[in-house]
Amino acid sequence: MTASSALLRLVPPHLVPLMLALLAFTFSLPASAQKYPERNVRLIVAFPTGAAQILGLLVADKLGAALGQPVVADFRPGAGGNLAAELAAKTPADGHSLLLTSPSLAISPSLYKKLSYDPLRDFATISLLSTVPNVFVIHPSVPAKSINELVKLARAYPGKLSFGSGGVGSSNHLAGELFKSLAKVDIVHVPYKGASIALTHILGGEAEMVMVTVPATIPFIKSGRLRGLAVLVPERVPTVPNVPTTAEAGMPELVINTWYGLLAPTGVRPEIIQRINSEVVKFMHAPDVKAMLAKSGLEPVTNTPAEFNAYLRADIEKWARVIREAKISVQ
Repeated sequence: MTASSALLRLVPPHLVPLMLALLAFTFSLPASAQKYPERNVRLIVAFPTGAAQILGLLVADKLGAALGQPVVADFRPGAGGNLAAELAAKTPADGHSLLLTSPSLAISPSLYKKLSYDPLRDFATISLLSTVPNVFVIHPSVPAKSINELVKLARAYPGKLSFGSGGVGSSNHLAGELFKSLAKVDIVHVPYKGASIALTHILGGEAEMVMVTVPATIPFIKSGRLRGLAVLVPERVPTVPNVPTTAEAGMPELVINTWYGLLAPTGVRPEIIQRINSEVVKFMHAPDVKAMLAKSGLEPVTNTPAEFNAYLRADIEKWARVIREAKISVQ
């Protein structure tokens, strides 16, 4: 007597057809899906600090527990996230190497003239992990208490105001360029070596404004050291409830979320992608994970592989327009 037939004898008669169907499905799966993962899974993380670090360690821990094999976070910073993406794109497509990255994946194809990977061709999307709302802040010395007042001021004094960023081609830079395009104003870009450094210089009054993540600005907005003009998301953010949305401020097109997502090299079997997606969706919305992320200002946001693919395509198109209109390029 086989193990399957012995098991069926223990099942109530009315459930036998269902059990047979489940057994048939299980044994019809490819061997690679049944055995996956067969060894450690490498999670290549594009950035070593901040939200990416928090999510990298979290995903490694939770996904490893769910899959029954260690998931090892491998932080590979450099070239605006391109080093990690290039490395991940060249790994075997067996599900044992994954990529955790940010909007840099959507920005780089239009920003760099030579890129050794294509985000749509070389990667299979798994799921978004989290988004972080951004906020438009200015130094309180600027006599503008709304986006509308800032636009009027910038038009009255073209080239006199400046905005900081984390460097040429960074999301802060492109956010500023998008604002300039929408408002039709001339504001000077001042690049720094990182968004946190840019924020420090804004606090010091060396530049007048910057668009950065909400968590980085909360204490400064509350203390009055920075003035929040608008959050760059459709709904108000609970941690800065008095800051209006860009739609409320009269610029609904200025919506910019910093996102983090999980991908695999193209060619990984769909059933493996789906299994990882299912586990990610499950643990990212667990109460303990949501509470832990909330302390860092992160909100778990997951979706299907197809939804994440559409999201990534839309982001690529959005930043391509901004980069093209602003004539930005990085060698």
